[in-house]
Amino acid sequence: MKRTGYVNLPLHSGRAPRWLFERMVKLAGGVCEVIVMEYGTEHLLRRLSDPFWFQAFSHVLGFDWHSSGTTTTTCGALKLALSDVDVGVKLAGGKGKSSLKTVKEIPKIGDEFGLSNKKIDEMVVASKLSAKVDNACVQDGFSLYHHSFVMSEKGEWAVIQQGMRDRYARRYHWLSMDVMDFCEEPHSAICSDTREKKVLDMTSSQSREARKASLDIVRDNPAHIVPVISSNSPLQTTLLDFSAVEHFTMPSHHEIRIGKDCMGVFMKAYELQPESYEELILIKGMGPKKIRALALLSELLWGVKASWKDPVKYTFAHGGKDGHPFPVDRETYDNTIDVLRSAIEDAKCEKKEKMLALKRLQDFIKS
Repeated sequence: MKRTGYVNLPLHSGRAPRWLFERMVKLAGGVCEVIVMEYGTEHLLRRLSDPFWFQAFSHVLGFDWHSSGTTTTTCGALKLALSDVDVGVKLAGGKGKSSLKTVKEIPKIGDEFGLSNKKIDEMVVASKLSAKVDNACVQDGFSLYHHSFVMSEKGEWAVIQQGMRDRYARRYHWLSMDVMDFCEEPHSAICSDTREKKVLDMTSSQSREARKASLDIVRDNPAHIVPVISSNSPLQTTLLDFSAVEHFTMPSHHEIRIGKDCMGVFMKAYELQPESYEELILIKGMGPKKIRALALLSELLWGVKASWKDPVKYTFAHGGKDGHPFPVDRETYDNTIDVLRSAIEDAKCEKKEKMLALKRLQDFIKS
């Protein structure tokens, strides 16, 4: 599976005022309706999966262009808007507790669209996997608190989710039409203000052997490795203490101990005998610590290393006007502007709202 990007945003407290949010819903519905009418549902999902377009879309609706609320408020407005317009696209999930309702909302929407049970089940799994990958397989320190699943009547979908760390948010985008593999190189365009020094990236191609080794460990009864890595000493250094380093040297008089919680989940995985790494990470309780422990065990036992490089590729979505970090992609940039401007002009909303939206788009282009 290809993930189209992510972006870091500062945390802004407070809520969008009702008068603004109501207008955001109305304009969002109008823009989406025009885009689907002109280009189809697939195009709308592709646009939403583009972090730069999503940013411009949020600004056009009237929200702060660089706030973390860009994601949560825009998706909230989009969810209401798509429920009011008949364009063959709807949104499940949302922020906080709403994100936990995603797997229940997907079947309801799927039934409305007349999708098969198989397709609905695949979407539920996709929702779970995309969240698990960004929260546990790419360990960049951002904890997910927002998950929106946008799905079409054709069975296509996009995921927009966000994590928080130190009052900064990082947004992740996924797109079903570019499905390759959930667990290997899912990124096609990543944008972030910073590159982390140490990030365990189990989705990297460099982690391929580590993923295989992790799967082998739990399928070959992890209890077999306990005598090699365990210790009864309460002061013993644990495997998890080495979670953020690429290289470490083991002292001759110490062994490595894995906590009981890890071994419990590993034994559960052994009983289930997962056939793929995707099935492994979907096991309940298989969170960041367990995935990290398996990665480190893979290196300790077989010398198979996982990637500790942050998968971020770009520091800006479309480059900078001064050419740093790379020249602006003018064709994509202009296309984003043209599609939004056309959608705004044709949207079914008051002339004043259109003019304000066009002005915000112009301001965004200049920023």
